[in-house]
Amino acid sequence: MTRIHRGTNVNVAESLADAAPEPFWLQDPARPGAGPAPTGALTCDLAVVGGGYSGLWTALLAKERDPSLDVVVLEAGRIGAGASGRNGGFCAASLTHGLENGLGRWPDDVHTLERLGWDNLRAIAQTLTRHGIDAEWEPTGEMSVATEEWQVPALHEAAEKAFEHGWEPIVLGREAVRAEVDSPTYLAGLWDRDAVAMVHPAKLAWGLADACRALGVRVFENTRVTALRTDARRLRLTAAAPPRRGDRASRTLGTVTARNVALGTGAFPPLLRRLRQYVVPVYDYALVTEPLTPAQRAAIGWRHRQGLGDSANQFHYYRLTADDRILWGGYDAVYHFGNGMRPGLERRPSTYATLARHFFTTFPQLEGVRFTNAWGGVIDTCSRFCAFYGTAYDGRLAYAAGYTGLGVGATRFGADVMLDLLGVGLASGEETERTRLAMVRSKPVPFPPEPLRYGVIELTRREIARADRNAGRRGLWLRALDRFGLGFDS
Repeated sequence: MTRIHRGTNVNVAESLADAAPEPFWLQDPARPGAGPAPTGALTCDLAVVGGGYSGLWTALLAKERDPSLDVVVLEAGRIGAGASGRNGGFCAASLTHGLENGLGRWPDDVHTLERLGWDNLRAIAQTLTRHGIDAEWEPTGEMSVATEEWQVPALHEAAEKAFEHGWEPIVLGREAVRAEVDSPTYLAGLWDRDAVAMVHPAKLAWGLADACRALGVRVFENTRVTALRTDARRLRLTAAAPPRRGDRASRTLGTVTARNVALGTGAFPPLLRRLRQYVVPVYDYALVTEPLTPAQRAAIGWRHRQGLGDSANQFHYYRLTADDRILWGGYDAVYHFGNGMRPGLERRPSTYATLARHFFTTFPQLEGVRFTNAWGGVIDTCSRFCAFYGTAYDGRLAYAAGYTGLGVGATRFGADVMLDLLGVGLASGEETERTRLAMVRSKPVPFPPEPLRYGVIELTRREIARADRNAGRRGLWLRALDRFGLGFDS
C-alpha cells in the first residue's frame, strides 16, 4: 500500500465531483458505431464468441493462417466494451503473470514461456503496423516502485531472477527513481524498459475489429449467444438480441452453425458449465485525471512515460495517456457473492475515494488536479493468475480464460493456443510448441462452491491487507495458499 504521510490535506470529494462514471477510453471520439446483428440462420467454418481481445485476436489470426476460412465473431454488447475497453492499457510480454509466478509453477518451461512471450509482444507491434492500427502504442516499459522499506529487497531479488532469465531491468535507488518520476513515497525502483508497452486499450480492440472485417470476418454486435448444442458434426449457436425497452425477454435473432467454435468470453458466464469452477469475476476500479498542465508535468517528471506499479500486495498501477492525463487504478479487487456481475457493481464511490487519497499521497505536488472519469470493470480471475486452456465437444470447441488482468498482451498468445487446439492451419493431430507446454496442458485449482467461495476470497483479501500493514509478512492463511500455489494479490 502506498505510504500515507501526515499532513496530506486534499479535498477528495471535490477532486471527484465531476468524474463521469464511464471508462475514459470508451468516450474517445474514435469509437465506431455499433455493428449489425445477424438475422436468420448462418453457417461458417469458425464461430468466435466474444468481441474483446481474446475473440478478435482469434478471428484475425485464423484468417491470417487460412484466408479461405469463413469466420464469424459474435459479441453480446459492443466491441471492446468489456475488459478490453476498461483496463489500464499495459501490454506485457509475460504470459505467466510475471516471471516469479512462471518459475513457481512451470520451472522446466519457463525459458520457453519467456521467449514465446517476447515473440508475442513483438508480433502485436508488427500487427499494428501491418494493419495500420493506431492504438497509441508506446514501448516505454514498466517500472515497479518500492514505497515501503520491506519492498526494497524484493525489487533486488526480482532483478537477480530477471537477469538470470535474459531480462535487463535497471535497479534504481531513491534518488535515481525520483529523477525518473518524482514522488516522495518512492524508495527504490526496478525499470524494465522492453517488456511492456502502453496502449489505448479501446482503440486496440476497435482496430483489431476493423482488421478482421478487412480480411472478410463477419463481426456482429449486440448478439448474445444463449445456447450451444451439437448438430451432427457441427456446433449450433443460438443468438439473441438485448431486450427492447419495456421488454423482459431477449429477442431471438437466429442460429450460427459452425465447424469449430472458440470461446473468448472472459469473466462473463461461460457457455461451458465446467469453466464456472475455475473463473471468478473480480471488479477492478480506475480513475483518470484531467490533462496535466506543462507545470504539473514538470513537477512530476516522468519524461520516459513508462508504466508504473507499486510493490505492495494491494498494488496500484498507473500511466500517462496520450494527452498527459494520469490513469490511476488498482488496490481494491472486489468479489461479489455468487459470482455477482451487474452494471451497478461497476461504480464504487468508496473505492474511488480511496484511490484519490492514494493518488495525492503519491503526488502531493498535483493537489488541485481533478478527475474526469471513475469506473470499474470485471477481470476473469483464476487461482494461478494466468490463462488456462482446453477443448470440448470432441475437440470442436476451444477456450482460453483466466488472464487475471494481464490479457492485453497474453490474449494474442491464447488465441494462437485455441487455434492450435482446433487444428486451424495444421495437419490433423499435429502438436505445436505451444500445445506441448505444461501450462497449456494443465488446469488451475478450482474455486470451492458457494458459500465457501465467497468466504475464502474475503478471508484472503483481509489477510493480504494485513500483510501490507505488517511489513509484508504473510500469515498462516497466506502461507498455506502459497504452499498450494494459490497465493493471491490485488
